[in-house]
Amino acid sequence: MSFSFFKPSRPKTPQEVAKVIKDSLMALDTKTVVEVRALEKAMEEVEKNFVAMRCMLIGDAEVEPNADQVLQLTQEICKECVIDLLIHKLPVLGWEARKDLVNCWSILLKQKVGSTYCCVQYIENHFELLDFLVVCYDNKEIAVNCGNMLRECIKFPTLAKYILESACFELFFKFVELPNFDVASDAFSTFKDLLTKHADIVSNFLSAHYDEFFDRYEALLTSANYVTRRQSLKLLSEFLLESPNSQIMKRYILEVRNLKVMMTLLKDSSKNIQLSAFHIFKVFVANPNKPREIKVILTKNHEKLLELLHNLSPGKGAEDEQFEEEKELIIKEIERVSRLQQLAR
Repeated sequence: MSFSFFKPSRPKTPQEVAKVIKDSLMALDTKTVVEVRALEKAMEEVEKNFVAMRCMLIGDAEVEPNADQVLQLTQEICKECVIDLLIHKLPVLGWEARKDLVNCWSILLKQKVGSTYCCVQYIENHFELLDFLVVCYDNKEIAVNCGNMLRECIKFPTLAKYILESACFELFFKFVELPNFDVASDAFSTFKDLLTKHADIVSNFLSAHYDEFFDRYEALLTSANYVTRRQSLKLLSEFLLESPNSQIMKRYILEVRNLKVMMTLLKDSSKNIQLSAFHIFKVFVANPNKPREIKVILTKNHEKLLELLHNLSPGKGAEDEQFEEEKELIIKEIERVSRLQQLAR
């Protein structure tokens, strides 16, 4: 005989889950936030509803997510403008709620109806949401959560393109040097994704904003912060030597000021930075169409450069032989250029 006094609660539909999420987030208004008890109660409701969203989108130990319900929930979240609330209420959410949101975010962005990504399309019509996420790097409590959400957005070309071309992109040059190491590192991860995920978009962006971008980037390469110098130099190699950026690279290696930056980094106290700088410096030297100004700088500094290069070594390893061969070619080219310049006087 069954003695069940309580019927198990009926699972919420995707429409119901979207509605309770919206209602609970809207309850986090200005009045509620300043009243401790009211805020605690509202936050409990938000966290409960976020758990329901997570279970429907990701599943749990017992239940696999239902693809139809996942798509329906995503559509309802877009239809009811819940995405705005998910993003704008981030600063007042608790740690657990933010963690659940980050876990759900990539699932939401990946949902498609036909060939259309529902949430991506919504954000394309509300680009200010991306601006909000970027500016949140100034709030160290939620910066890493926002960074994770931004990097998921950047996987989509239209969203990455918007951030690159928006005024808020300039903020990354500040964020990557913030005093909080975790926040600065996360900001650099996002900055790197923006400059490497979509090569053609990046190439067009750099062509259109060449002077402005490299003026700011030079400040990172010459930063007093070791981590900033090393990361920005490594990133420069990655996106500058990409094949779609070949025209950008050709322009970069024609400029004396860029050569001077690499020569300075060759003298850095860090061996890792010296080696990274060499891989860009060698492109200046190996360029068969070096302008006269570059040749003059190489000739004027050839003795110091040769001394630096002779003392530069990657250490023992499989790459050692190739590095030595490249270094020898660069040394010979500097000697050749210097000799020709002196004869031309």
